[in-house]
Amino acid sequence: MNMQRKQAGMSILGTLIVLIMAGFFVMCALRMGPLYFEYLSVRDIISRTVVDPETAGESNTAIRGRLETIFNTNRISALKAREIEIYRKDGNTFIDASYEARLPIVWRIDAVLKFDDLLYRVGQAEPVSPEEAPKKG
Repeated sequence: MNMQRKQAGMSILGTLIVLIMAGFFVMCALRMGPLYFEYLSVRDIISRTVVDPETAGESNTAIRGRLETIFNTNRISALKAREIEIYRKDGNTFIDASYEARLPIVWRIDAVLKFDDLLYRVGQAEPVSPEEAPKKG
């Protein structure tokens, strides 16, 4: 008996679709990577600023000025010092540097990276948990 076996596998079209999808995800990762590394820098800058003993006695304007200088030195472009909220509540000073970064992917499709864990209490190196966060106002 002479039986032919049919070889099964992915077609050229299937391979092309997989390669296009993989390329899309690699492109997204390459575009989002710098924004994520910038977020890590912002988090480090804010956490260093809040543990500095001089920060506790400074005015909001002085803290913002110091952050602006550090942001310029580190080439932080996704967040400006004037966008950071600094407020005092119950004898504590809070610095809220939470922000969103938006980047275009293709045509009308954008990706939004939300960095909302940047609320710090001056004198405390770790971010304030949402349960501990004071109500603004």
